[in-house]
Amino acid sequence: MSEVFEGYERQYCEVSASLFRKCTTASALDGEKKKQKLSEIQSGVEEAESLIRKMDLEARSLQPSVKAGLLAKLREYKSDLNNLKSELKRISAPNARQATREELLESGLADTLAASTDQRGRLMMTTERLNQSNDKIKESRRTILETEELGVSILQDLHQQRQSLLHAHTTVNMA
Repeated sequence: MSEVFEGYERQYCEVSASLFRKCTTASALDGEKKKQKLSEIQSGVEEAESLIRKMDLEARSLQPSVKAGLLAKLREYKSDLNNLKSELKRISAPNARQATREELLESGLADTLAASTDQRGRLMMTTERLNQSNDKIKESRRTILETEELGVSILQDLHQQRQSLLHAHTTVNMA
C-alpha cells in the first residue's frame, strides 16, 4: 500500500473521530458557543473532504491489485462522512437540542459512532500491518526456495566435478 495513502488515511481517521466528538459536544450547547462549534465542525468536514479527495487521487494512481481495496475503503470513508454531514444538519436544525437529547438518552449514538470510527481506524491500520507482514513472509519463503534450488544445483555441479576428478585420477594411475 502507498505510504502517502496511509498518511492521508491516518489523518482522516483522526479528523473524523474528532468531528464526531465535536458533534456530540455541539448538540449540548446553545447560542453563540453552538454556532462557533458548528463552524469548527464545518471546517473539519471540509478538511475531511479534502483528505478523501487526496486519498482518491493516490489510490487511482496505484496498481489495479492495490487500487480495488483502497477504493473500497474510500467508499466506507465517504459513507462515514455523509453520516457526519447528516449529523451536522440535524444539530444545526432549530429543534436540534431536544432531538439530540432524546437520541443520546435513547442510544448514546454519538459516543458509539466516535468509538466505532476510532476502532475502525485502528483495525484498518492493524489489518494493513498484518498484510504487510504476510507479504514479507511470502517473499521470504520465495527467497528460501530459490536459495534451496541454487544449493541443489551447486551440489550437483560439485558431484559431477568430483566424478570427473576421480575418473582423471584413475586414468592417470593406470597409465
